Amino acid sequence: MIIGILKEPNYENRVSLLPEQASLLSQQKNSVMIENGAGDRAFASDAMYAEKNITCSSREEVLTKSDILLAIHPLSRESVSKLKSNCVIIGMYQPLVHKEDMQFLADTHITCFSQDMLPRTTRAQTMDILSSQANIAGYKAVVLAASIYTRYFPMLMTAAGSIAPAKVLILGAGVAGLQAIATARRLGAVVEVFDTRPAVKEEVKSLGAKFVEVEGAADATKAGGYAVEQSEEYKQKQQERISQAAQKADIIITTAQIPGKKAPLLITDETLEKMKPGSVIIDLAAATGGNTLQTKNDESVVYKNITIVGNSNLASTLPADASKLYGKNILNFLQLILSKDGELTLNFEDDIVKGACITCNGKVVNERMLKS
Repeated sequence: MIIGILKEPNYENRVSLLPEQASLLSQQKNSVMIENGAGDRAFASDAMYAEKNITCSSREEVLTKSDILLAIHPLSRESVSKLKSNCVIIGMYQPLVHKEDMQFLADTHITCFSQDMLPRTTRAQTMDILSSQANIAGYKAVVLAASIYTRYFPMLMTAAGSIAPAKVLILGAGVAGLQAIATARRLGAVVEVFDTRPAVKEEVKSLGAKFVEVEGAADATKAGGYAVEQSEEYKQKQQERISQAAQKADIIITTAQIPGKKAPLLITDETLEKMKPGSVIIDLAAATGGNTLQTKNDESVVYKNITIVGNSNLASTLPADASKLYGKNILNFLQLILSKDGELTLNFEDDIVKGACITCNGKVVNERMLKS
């Protein structure tokens, strides 16, 4: 079995497997090859891979020879056309958003596993790339906000006077939000948190933050840990409470997303106009439209003296650790589809294999995609 690792697009600094991780696969009767320079931006040189008996090759060779191909981001159609028939590709492809690309993979007889579609179960946690990367993004969002904000985060009492602590509002208490709470609290900020799921209240409070409650949220217990659409009445009450909290905040970290749909609007222009001058918003939902109307993906904008940073790829800014965690997730998943002899064995009775598989045998097979 030949396992290939591709170099990611210029906007991505991570690599699917670091040298030490790739070497584990080569020890299991697999041949591993990597595109030249694929690990450079994660501080893993070709020489480091070569030391682990990993073959460094051209992109053309990796594409045409691989039986299993690891690529974090979706491939161009030109690249897909060079793959072997029934080649297995594994990455983070947002299939609910990129339906036409998934159909193209099916038509080209490519077997696609998208790790962002894994079931949110205890057994799948060691393979959950959304959680491992969101953890990094939540941390970096607060550090980035602190570097932009023109005041201190902690309360300081000095001979020259006292400085009040920064007030941080975090919208969404998933993995990214919880890590953002912990990081902001370590920096000395006062933190408030909003989430549509009342079940996260105790986690929020355990980290030393205040939970902002809005009554009447739709039940999300059957959504596998994801947020769900809310009623118009609830959305109205939600915006009123968020607006009140936002006007007092110095920093806002927004993380709210709904799989396969546009990110919910949580901060209106009217709210932005009432916020403190110099406030900072880090919008982690920028790739799906953002939680403000002014968010622009991969850009920083200033609106009414409010700095809004749109970035859904913050994990890429810490590429060494992000690649390490991502690679561990991938290795754990590969153990489900590779035998001890390195042979591909796809067991679709396994809920994890079935949940992550998007295309197989010339068809789109994922149940969530077929229902969407």
